[in-house]
Amino acid sequence: MPMATHRRPPVDPLTLEVVELIGTVVARYHEEYEEAAAEHALTGAQARLLSLLSLEPLPMRRLAQKLKCEPSNVTGIVDRLEARGLVERRPDPNDRRVKLAAATQEGRRIAKGLRESLDFAREPLAALSEEERLGLRELLRRMLSA
Repeated sequence: MPMATHRRPPVDPLTLEVVELIGTVVARYHEEYEEAAAEHALTGAQARLLSLLSLEPLPMRRLAQKLKCEPSNVTGIVDRLEARGLVERRPDPNDRRVKLAAATQEGRRIAKGLRESLDFAREPLAALSEEERLGLRELLRRMLSA
């Protein structure tokens, strides 16, 4: 008996255009993020890690999962940020065997500056009405929850 093959339905031109536009937005965001990181003498990976830690302290393994990289790479990034006084290691209050990486006050200040310096998204979004921004937010949330 032949195996059943799963065929994907053809993608309509509108969907393809939307996918391309989303890809362009993502590429421009990453480009601007890299430039903002460089202004603080950070690599993109260091800036992303610092931004994550500015929200909450995280164990190294969880950082590696969020950054989609090997834990050994995260250790090197944390080491470099720690040497600059932007990150510190501390014991996890729930499990002292686990070390958490946490942004220092200076690290949180720089992470905030990184977020505030990203003009790419802010300027075009400001041209949209509040109703349009709310609609876009809702559509993006629906896409991400699917």
